[in-house]
Formats: sequence, C-alpha cells, structure tokens
Amino acid sequence: MENHNSNTSFSTAQNSLFDKISNSTVLKLFVILFLSLLLLIPLTLISDLIEERKTREQSVSEDIALNWGQEQVISGPVLAIPYRETIQKPIEKINDATTLEYKQTKWIFILPQNANITTDISPQQLSRGIYNSVVYNSSISIDGRFNKIDVTKLEIPAERIDWTGSRLVFGIQDFKGLGKRPLLSWNGQELTFDPDFNNLKLFSQNLVCPISVSPNENENHFKITLNLKGSKSLNFVPLSDQTNISARGNWANPSFVGAFLPTKRTIDKTNFSASWEIPSFSRKLPQQWSGDILPIYRFEKHKGSLTDDVELTQAATSTASSPIIPSDILVNSDMITINFLPDINNYQKTTRVAKYGILIILLTFTSLLFTEIIKKKRIHIIQYVLIGAAMVLFYTLLLALSEHIGFNPAYLIASIATVLLIGSFIKAITKDPKTALLFGAILGTFYLFIYLLMQLRDYSLIAGTIGIFIILAILMRVSTKINWYQFDNNHADQ
Repeated sequence: MENHNSNTSFSTAQNSLFDKISNSTVLKLFVILFLSLLLLIPLTLISDLIEERKTREQSVSEDIALNWGQEQVISGPVLAIPYRETIQKPIEKINDATTLEYKQTKWIFILPQNANITTDISPQQLSRGIYNSVVYNSSISIDGRFNKIDVTKLEIPAERIDWTGSRLVFGIQDFKGLGKRPLLSWNGQELTFDPDFNNLKLFSQNLVCPISVSPNENENHFKITLNLKGSKSLNFVPLSDQTNISARGNWANPSFVGAFLPTKRTIDKTNFSASWEIPSFSRKLPQQWSGDILPIYRFEKHKGSLTDDVELTQAATSTASSPIIPSDILVNSDMITINFLPDINNYQKTTRVAKYGILIILLTFTSLLFTEIIKKKRIHIIQYVLIGAAMVLFYTLLLALSEHIGFNPAYLIASIATVLLIGSFIKAITKDPKTALLFGAILGTFYLFIYLLMQLRDYSLIAGTIGIFIILAILMRVSTKINWYQFDNNHADQ
C-alpha cells in the first residue's frame, strides 16, 4: 500500500514537471527555434534538387546547341602572306659543319583598315521535353578595306615574300552553323571560302580563301556574306583599325556585354537594334605582324569550359619587333557579345525564393506562437512539425509546377495550395474559423511579400529590409499586449 502511494506520488510529480515544461512559453520558443534550424536540412536538399534540375536543363540546352550550332564568334578577316625564313640550328660538328640550315614558312598578318558589320538575327526557342533553348538564324555582311600593303617595317626582304600564296582568313566558332559556303568579294572578284583545319589556325575554326594581292595596289576592298546559325549568344571580335557594327533582331530582352557597350540601342516588346563604333585604341594586337601562327582569341562558353584551350608556346613579331605574348590573346571580355536571354529563368527565380525559406518558416512559426498565446489555444509541437513540412513542400511544388507552366502561375498555385492546407489545419486544431482565416491571411501576406521581392530585382534588398523591419515592429507592438506568464500559470485552455 505504501509502495503504491509512493509510485502515485512519483507519477504525479513527474506529470507536474512535464506539464510545467510543456506549458513553458520560453521552452516552447527554444523548441520552435530548434525545429526551424532542423528544417534547414530539407531546405538544403531542395536547393540541391533545384541545382540538379538546372544542370539537367543546361545539359539539354548544350545538346540542342551541338545539333543546331553553338555560340558563334565572328572574327576577321585577316590577310595572311607567306614568306620563307632561313633557320640555323646548332648541331654537333659533322663534316666541319656546326649549324644546320633549313627553310621554314612563316607568315605576315595584316588587319583591315576598317570593317562595317551588319547582321539581322532571328532568335527562337527550341523545345526538348519540358526544356527550352534559345537558338538563332542570322544573316551577316562584312565589308571593308585593307590599306596599301607596306611590310618594310617588318624588315623582311622582298624576295622572300611569296605574294602568290596570300590568303584571306575568316573565323567563326562552329562550322555546324553554316548552311552554305560564305561568299567573298575581293576587289570585285567573286570567290568562296574553304575550311582550313591544319595550316592557318588563327581562330577556333578557320575559313580560308586564296586571293591576289600586290604591294603595288593602293587598297584592297572586300565583302563577306554568310548565313549563320547559333545559340545563346553572337560574338564579334573587332580587329580592324575602325570597326562599325549594326545588329537588329526580333527578341525582346537581349543583353549587351563585352569590351564595348552599344553607342545606340533600341529595345521594345518584340524587336531590338544596336550599333557600335569601335576604334583600335584598346586592341591588343598591332596592325600587322610577322612570325609563326598563333591563335588570336580564346573563347570561353557560358558554362565555364573552354572550347579552344591552346598552349601558347610560339611567338610572333609585331611592327615594333616585340613578341606577341599570351597576354595579347583576346578573350571574351575583348569581344562584343549579344546574349539572347530566355524570357523567364524559372530555376534562377526558384533558387531566389528558396533562399528566403528559413525566413518564411521563422515568421510563420512566430505568428503561430502568437496566435496560440492570444487565442489561448494549445498547438502541439508535432503540429508545428507538420506545418513546417507543408511549408518546405511548397518549394518542391513550386519547382515541379514551374517546369511545366512557368514561374508566375506556379508560384500562385503553390502558395494558394499551401495557405489553404495550413489554414484548414489551423481550423481543425483551434475549432475557430476566424483564427484560421486570420492566420491564412498572414501566411498569404508573407508569400506575397516574397513574390514582390522577386519582381523588384535591384531594389529587393532595400524593400526586403524595410519589410522585415515593419514585420518586427508589428511583432514588438503585439508582444506588449500579451501576458507572457499565462501559460506558465496554467491559465491556457487545455
């Protein structure tokens, strides 16, 4: 009997201690904070899922580009004139000879005096499954002139120059984008380019045409026309002493980046036009140089891999008899680039929304705790866990829907579904429709706040900071109306 009373007394004391712990608002606050931090784990997994889907989209986009035509780079033309050079190589003494002489072909490279580039671009989106990739067709015309050829500064004897072997070299990035051979008009003579895979490797992929040049001609005029397909971006390497570029197309949101911004641009809902006037002052290359064949540029695709990773182990001689060192090689930042951005980047927006996940969870749990205290309705910690799971699931729902119907409709559907789910759950817990309606309105306001931040872009930081400040001010004001000891004194409804 005494043992039974002792057990009963221990059980009563244990229950009393458990009730005190369960009813402690401070302890519950710490449990909610711990739960919020715990929910960072599924939020991180969702961020990884977004990156995985984004990588999958990039893979499909690259596959489309491989079949259609990759990012294109228009470069040149460059006039190449061969000459013979006698090379003396020291050897071990053989028959009283200590050097070996042999002939080697080297080249004189001359850049145009001016080039006028005009292009009409027709971008479009190709679909594969649920993924889209921006591709384009373009018609390009390049006309200009070379000044009278004067190679005396290069100090090359005239008898060593092979004028009959002169070539005009023109570069693009991907031959697959060519529908037919580019045409060349050289001093009124109609010619065609042929691909060169072995000799004149000035560019990523080279088009070469034999031409007739003479040091006695005052000027040489050229015009190049071609139709070119590509994807994502169209790039130009300004090599002339004066380069003028005019581009237009039917795309609403192009991006102009690179070494020079357009001097004029017009963009509306369906079309754009832009023009550049580029002198040679910032060009890394001289107007003419001689020596071995070196790549003029190295192009880096958007995803970060190099399409042409060339070891620069050779040297050339400029007009000032100084070598062209690797720092003289042109890169993306020396080019003119027109990027064709997709209308909406769903993965980028979903990633930005997911970064606010912990903020929304904390605000929601705080609002739920205040609702619990003000309405004197107990909400179990397990129910907090279920509400947190529903909020985490919002981001997966947003990601899945945005791949099919776009970001804006997906955000609307996912947020409404989440608000209705949690609101109905609160109604079932509290048995009070007004409380559920109020909490649903608060949660909906949070989702609307995040959506507006997504639209503001440049002003999202200041808008977000002001918004959080206002929310904190409201919570501080509401907290002054609450008796924070009511649960500890067991005045809450059980």
